Amino acid sequence: MTDTPPSGDRIAKVLSRAGIASRREAERMIEAGRVTVNGKTIDSPALNVTADDKIVVDGKFVGEPDPPRLWLYHKPAGLVTTERDEKDRPTVFASLPENMPRVMSVGRLDLNSEGLLLLTNDGEVKRKLELPSTGWLRRYRVRINGSVSEAKLDELRAGITVEGVKYQPMVVTFDRQQGANAWLTVSIREGKNREIRRAMQAIGVTVNRLIRVSYGPFQLAALKQGEVEEVKQRVVRDQLGLSSKPTPTRTRKTPNRPVKTRK
Repeated sequence: MTDTPPSGDRIAKVLSRAGIASRREAERMIEAGRVTVNGKTIDSPALNVTADDKIVVDGKFVGEPDPPRLWLYHKPAGLVTTERDEKDRPTVFASLPENMPRVMSVGRLDLNSEGLLLLTNDGEVKRKLELPSTGWLRRYRVRINGSVSEAKLDELRAGITVEGVKYQPMVVTFDRQQGANAWLTVSIREGKNREIRRAMQAIGVTVNRLIRVSYGPFQLAALKQGEVEEVKQRVVRDQLGLSSKPTPTRTRKTPNRPVKTRK
């Protein structure tokens, strides 16, 4: 006699697919008693649910998940990639258009970095794009103060260890000298916290501008700062190997504009 596996999917996976939170965040929400299933508060993510179960998070019903969607966002410098900031700094999510659904960022760009940030409504898409095993290439335009020799750049190309953290070999091209600064193109696959800034500092130069121009096949191109553009559903399916889903139209949205007040 064999045990029949429970039907449905793990509750944290369902919440992630519905765009509520990442799996890990969903597990924390469950442990905090914020999730009910069929009227009963649950305290463990070790539960499978089906479409017949009624799931409520923070008093709000969780319906059928939307098809996986992906947006390109041109993040300006000066925004933090978080929903809430303990220092009350402006955030990426507060700057998005009001008619955007709840989205999560794929990875992060730090406060002073700018350029392409991917946003998705689907936790599985987020996870797939962030997994180190997928090795999505991230390409950056990097401005440094001063100049740097090819010998120093070869250290980055070979892989470098900074304060005990090992960084994989980078693809680095010296583009041009521009007055007191120089421009480089740097491509990485891991995207560890402040990876490029720390690696550059280790070879004796300081990054004073960092712009991500691509993430895998997705390009910043001519997208303006603060602008959001949805990727065609067909492209999302093809690039991520997803099953066929209804196709939402591709739209371009402008960011919310701050209201100016008279002093």
